[in-house]
Amino acid sequence: MQMLLSPSPPPAAAHLPAAAPAWTQPLRARRLAGVPQASASAEFPGFVPDGAQMPPGRRRRRSVAGIDQDELLDPEALADPDSSFFEINGVRLHHKVCSHEDEDSSSDQSSDATVSEAGRSRIGLPILLLHGFGASVFSWSRVMRPLARIAAAKVLAFDRPAFGLTSRASWSGDDSKPLNPYSMAFSVMATLAFIDYLGAEKAVLVGHSAGCLVAVDAYFEAPERVAALVLVAPAIFAPRKGVKDSATGEQEAQKQNVPNDENSPPTLFARIWGGFLKLCKHIAGLVSKMMMVIRDVLRSLYVKALVAFLRSSLGAMLVRWVMDKFGILGVRNAWYDPSKVTDHVIQGYTKPLRSRGWETALLEHTISMIIDSASATRVPVSKRLSEISCPVLVVTGDTDRIVPAWNAERVAHAIPGARFEVIKGCGHLPQEERPEEFLSVVERFLRTVFGTPNERVFQAAV
Repeated sequence: MQMLLSPSPPPAAAHLPAAAPAWTQPLRARRLAGVPQASASAEFPGFVPDGAQMPPGRRRRRSVAGIDQDELLDPEALADPDSSFFEINGVRLHHKVCSHEDEDSSSDQSSDATVSEAGRSRIGLPILLLHGFGASVFSWSRVMRPLARIAAAKVLAFDRPAFGLTSRASWSGDDSKPLNPYSMAFSVMATLAFIDYLGAEKAVLVGHSAGCLVAVDAYFEAPERVAALVLVAPAIFAPRKGVKDSATGEQEAQKQNVPNDENSPPTLFARIWGGFLKLCKHIAGLVSKMMMVIRDVLRSLYVKALVAFLRSSLGAMLVRWVMDKFGILGVRNAWYDPSKVTDHVIQGYTKPLRSRGWETALLEHTISMIIDSASATRVPVSKRLSEISCPVLVVTGDTDRIVPAWNAERVAHAIPGARFEVIKGCGHLPQEERPEEFLSVVERFLRTVFGTPNERVFQAAV
């Protein structure tokens, strides 16, 4: 048995340290020289140190559309010198007001040549500007002051909740707040509140893209408060014209060929066939009702699942990724000539991404739109366009890639008496890309509707 045991080492070898591998010798030498052990990661290419131990300059910073997401601020901290805030139901709405009495035009970026001497005569109606999805007060910056001079009244633009510098309110489905701040109903209420804020009985509402939905809904909520509507590139699905059923005539002809002699007794075949048809109709009605119930249940489950996903951390990651990859690209595609989109424009659209909680607010706004569209009780705006009776102007760019010009024309045709104007060489943002032409079109419309009789005759002649 002793021969199976490993022999004990020589006495001298028992006191010697084990020989170190050759690749550890440089590391041992550096440790002896006082080099911090954290630098040993250079010796192990697969080793990743904890982010908390990394120097601040080496940490990976999050960025969305070029905006650092590690240094977000409250929206009010990003306000401009001419910014104001108006609180409604705990939401502080960012807005700007231009008055026709303002003499300082040094910050006006648009040409005053569009405001003619005739345009300086008094219309006296304030104008409210409603931006589209992903935009803000910034999108009206080139036309606010000229519009105030044209109307000889105040012009107000505000950021709807989830956009611009309006405060990001917390909201969930079971919240105790009286109204979802990201809903269409809240935007309508805010629009009417701003008319009161200006001390006016009624105002002209100018909506752009999705802002047109707010303008039209505000009209349906309180038509007596809306003097006129200007719908710019309206993101409203226009209904197609009704087409008569060509089969109606054939059906009438078939009815005429069926004998209808009440005195002639029905045959046995006729009685059996008539009963069979009634049974089939009854079964078809039951199947149709079952399908409607199943469809409503599936739609409800789908909406609930989608809302749960959007409110998860994955939803926040998704919206940040989308804004990072397509945010600036979307702005460029909204122009007829993307090469003319300046850094000033990009900065204006990406500035709200510096607001704390912007992604959560944007998701809640999207959720609100999904719930509204899935509502069985809400009548789509497109089906009520024929009910509008106030003066309406529809404006579009001839090369709009987001809301095609043909859809805007269909919206104009669906509204009784609406005027339709196309701006050449223009995309989805006429008020930014072609401010002079946009102001000219709006001024001509306002002169025709609200001007003196002489001005109306002049504009009709033009």
